Amino acid sequence: MSEKNNMLPNRPRPVVLTIAGSDSGGGAGIQADLKAFMALGCHGLSAIAALTAQNTRGVTAIHRPPRRFLRAQLDALFDDFPIQAVKIGMLGTVPVIETVAEVLAERAAVNIVLDPVMIASSGARLSERRALDALRRRLLPLADVLTPNLPEAEALLGRQINNEDAQSEAALALLSQVRGGVLLKGGHLPGDTLTDLFLQRDGQCHTWQHRRLPIEGHGTGCTLASAIAARLARGDSQLEAAGHAIAFLQRALGAAYRPGAGPLHVPDALRAMA
Repeated sequence: MSEKNNMLPNRPRPVVLTIAGSDSGGGAGIQADLKAFMALGCHGLSAIAALTAQNTRGVTAIHRPPRRFLRAQLDALFDDFPIQAVKIGMLGTVPVIETVAEVLAERAAVNIVLDPVMIASSGARLSERRALDALRRRLLPLADVLTPNLPEAEALLGRQINNEDAQSEAALALLSQVRGGVLLKGGHLPGDTLTDLFLQRDGQCHTWQHRRLPIEGHGTGCTLASAIAARLARGDSQLEAAGHAIAFLQRALGAAYRPGAGPLHVPDALRAMA
C-alpha cells in the first residue's frame, strides 16, 4: 500500500476558538469549552486568559499570564487556522479585555459569543470591578451573541432583575449594546420552571422553558456559550444556534455527575451527543 493510501482521510471540521480561563478542576472554562466543541463536531482552539487553582469546592487562586503572551497565543491561532467562531469567557482585567478586543477587531472575527463571566459557581469573583466598564466599552459592541446569567446582566446594567418582566426589559437594554442577539438565562429566578429568553437584532423574542434540576451545576454557562459558538460555526442562524445549544445543555445536565468531593455537578457534554 502506498504512503498516500496509508494516510488518514482529510475530514475538515469547523474551527472554533475559546478565549477564557482554565479550570484546573476540569468542569468549566477552557476545559468545558473544548469538550463542547468536540461533542458538536468542531476542532477547538484555546487562548488561555487566566489560570485558576480550582476544584468543586471553590477557586483558591488566579494567575493571569502577561498580556503579550495572550497576544502571542491569539496571533499564532489566527495566523494558521480558519476560525469560524469565537467564544469568550473569563477575562478579568482591563489589559486582557483590551488585548482581546484589539485582536478580534484587527482580524475581523465573526460569530463572537460573549459569556461575561464575573462570578464562579462557587461564588468567587473572577473579574476586577473596574474591568466591567472595559467589558461594556470594548467587547459588548463586538458580540454577535451575548449570554449573561441574571447576576451578570445586573452587573452590566446596574439594576436588579427579579422577575420575568424585568428579564425581558434587561434583554432589551442589553440588545442596544451588542451587534447581534442576547440570550438572557433565567436560572437565578425563583420557581421550578426556568425561562431562557433570546432577543434577536430585529426585536423578535423567543423563549425556552425547562424544569429546574435538583443539582448544583458547574460550567453550565461555559458549555452553553461554547455550544452556541459551535453551532454558529456549523452554519446555524443565531436563533437556531441558541435553540440547539439549550437542548444540548439540557441533555448534558441530564447526564451530569459529581467528579469531586464538593457539591458541584458537571454537565456531561460528550454523553449529550450519545
